[in-house]
Amino acid sequence: MGVQKQSAAEGGQKPAGWRKHIVIYAALVANLGIAVAKFVAAAISGSSSMLTEGVHSLVDTGNQGLLLYGEHRAEKPADKIHPFGYGRELYFWSFVVAILIFGAGAGVSLYEGYVHFVDPHPIEDPTISYIVLAVAFALEGTSWFIALREFREAKGEAGWWRGLRDSKDPSTFVVLFEDSAALAGLIVAAVGVWASVTFDIPEIDGAASMLIGLILATVATLLAREAKGLLIGEPADPVLVQRIRDMVAHEPAVMHVNHVRTIHTSPDAIFVAISADFEDGVSLGDGEAIIERLEAELRAAIPALSSIYVRPEKREDAWVD
Repeated sequence: MGVQKQSAAEGGQKPAGWRKHIVIYAALVANLGIAVAKFVAAAISGSSSMLTEGVHSLVDTGNQGLLLYGEHRAEKPADKIHPFGYGRELYFWSFVVAILIFGAGAGVSLYEGYVHFVDPHPIEDPTISYIVLAVAFALEGTSWFIALREFREAKGEAGWWRGLRDSKDPSTFVVLFEDSAALAGLIVAAVGVWASVTFDIPEIDGAASMLIGLILATVATLLAREAKGLLIGEPADPVLVQRIRDMVAHEPAVMHVNHVRTIHTSPDAIFVAISADFEDGVSLGDGEAIIERLEAELRAAIPALSSIYVRPEKREDAWVD
């Protein structure tokens, strides 16, 4: 006997729409303006690292567009084809973003850097590059600060690495890591331009481009790893799982909670499957009523539970956690 109920995830930690998207919009606007400025500066100065940075910002702009598309698709309601909703679309597009950072961002940076390293061209006028880099650093820094604030709020008291590993919403941490890589790239580009001009060694500019590529490849690998885990399916927070277990175990008719299995179907929606050993004397009708009551209590206490499945099962027949 099993009873399954579904409802839209609501309440809990789910942020308001504008708060949910502000990080992406801020990064999109910043990167679009920066990309145009960098390409103009690269054309005037002839800087390889500046051209690389322009490609980097252009890729980041496209990435933010993909994240917004993923957010939009993830909000589609469940239907017959996707009975648990479209929440994992966000995880898919986050993975695509990581691949683009690696391929388009890191790949182009490494290629351009290598070409300019083996066939260097002196930078004609670094002034425009310095101006653009300074403006870009200010804009990227603003976007980075917004992403950092949202990520810090989302992770709570957890450490930074644990906050990243436990996060189920890639929008914030993808933008945060993109912006962090962008700031690091701007510093490398500035040093590369300065050193290339100061020491009259144009190869340094190409080397700076390759270093930017390595930074992007490292960040892309990390983001791809996190996005892959979400796409495959990650469980809910252990504290929340224990809370579900305790609530079910508190039911007088439940002799033992065999297991509580959860999976995020979106950042704000969780599917939970519960196996519980009921008293032998509980009739079919009484069992259905108990399960209905348990589901109502769980849904009221934890609104993020979008789907709840309770399976009565003898302890000796169940796979016990």
